[in-house]
Parts: sequence; C-alpha cells; structure tokens
Amino acid sequence: MNLEQYRYFLKDSIRKTIDFSKTDQSKGIKAPPIEKPYSAKSNRIELITADWKKIFNTSLSEAIKNRESRRNYNQNPLTLIELSFLLWATQGIRMYAGNYAFRNVPSAGCRHALETYLAVFNVETDESGEKIEPGIYRYLPLTHELLFEFSEENLNEKMIKGTFGQIFAGKSAVTFIWSAIPYRMEWRYGLDSHKVIAMDAGHVGQNLYLACEAIGAGTCAIGAYDQEYLDDLLRLDGKDEFTIYLAPVGKID
Repeated sequence: MNLEQYRYFLKDSIRKTIDFSKTDQSKGIKAPPIEKPYSAKSNRIELITADWKKIFNTSLSEAIKNRESRRNYNQNPLTLIELSFLLWATQGIRMYAGNYAFRNVPSAGCRHALETYLAVFNVETDESGEKIEPGIYRYLPLTHELLFEFSEENLNEKMIKGTFGQIFAGKSAVTFIWSAIPYRMEWRYGLDSHKVIAMDAGHVGQNLYLACEAIGAGTCAIGAYDQEYLDDLLRLDGKDEFTIYLAPVGKID
C-alpha cells in the first residue's frame, strides 16, 4: 500500500495539474440535474415547513457545547416534524438562483453531489401515533418531500450487517445514508472533485449533529461500512452513485 498516494488525496496539489478549460462545464455540456429524477406516480410524503426557531429554540452555543456521538437510543419515535427539521438542516434549500439551489450546508461550487437516503424504522406522522411505513426513503430537497423507494425485510438486521455489526445502525428511529453522485462535481472540477465531495459530507454530518441537539435526539456518524453490501441494499450501481456516509438518529433519555 502506497501511503503517499492516499495522503495525496488529502492535498489540493492536483488542482495545479488540471486544465479546467477541458471540464464538461467549460465545454458547454449541460449540467447534470441537482436531484435524482423520479416518477411523478411515486409515493411521496409532504414534509413540514415551519419557523424552526419557535419550535426548536436551542442556542447554537449550547448545541455546539453539548454535541457528542451518541449510540444508545430509547424506543420513542421521531415525529414527522422532527424529521422534517433534520432534513431541512442537512440538505434544505434556502434560495434558488438560475440553475443553482443554495442549501443550508455549503458545497464546493454549489454542486451538492450528495443524495440523502433514510432507513426509516420508527417515525410518527402526527400526534395520533400513526407511523410512517418502515423502509428506504429518499429526501427530495427541491420540494421538501420524502420519496418512498422500497420496503425491505429485516432492514434493521441488514443495516447492522452493512456497518460491520454496529448495532445502533439498526436500533435507531431512522438512519441517514448519504450517497455521492460524483459527476455532479466532476462536471465542473474534473479530477479535483473527489476531496471536496468528502468535505461536503462532513458539512452535512455536522449540521445533523447540531440539529439533533435541538430536538433531544442523538446521532453518531459512521464511516466504517461494507461498501458493496450497502450499495446493493440501496440498489445503487456502485459506480455513478454509491454510499459515502451514514448517521443513525434516535431519541435519548
């Protein structure tokens, strides 16, 4: 194993070797969509939009001070309004400008190469106690909706297996799974894309940590997972889209 090769990935030296006039953007090729397409007939759940400050009024300093990785969750469900807030905090859109969608997390060149999938286990739709059907969902930031992807038998156990036995990945109320679609970034930056995609995932993860503090929930980011197993579980091709980061979320005592 060549350690220097992997250390090189952490540097920005590659930028000086790239002819950016030859990227697809510079060639005038149309930009890839900023959200994966889906069928208009797909089952979608409308998420909640609110004045979050009035509902979850934790100060930023308190959220930062109390932030920690939490792996033990109680059996209380997340509510739809809490899940809506977490998704807004991690990938929500605040402004459109032409073909750009500025979100609540930064991204190199506003390219946002990530998609947010959710393994939903225990989420209530409202105060009646009605539950969202367990399964795999995808967040649609352009419309602030949840897209039902598919149900999966023994999803809890499969999430644990896909994270090399990390029990909390399948004992959460919901587990966030972020995938990367590299071409969204490569279209603009070519070979200088891949480090910043990883950086973008870090931005998203930190926002989730802080947002969890505001709703009395815990999370713990996971970077150790079975790449091929999880890609297959999410029905991703593993080439043009693949898993990059995970974070289970659950209520805490």
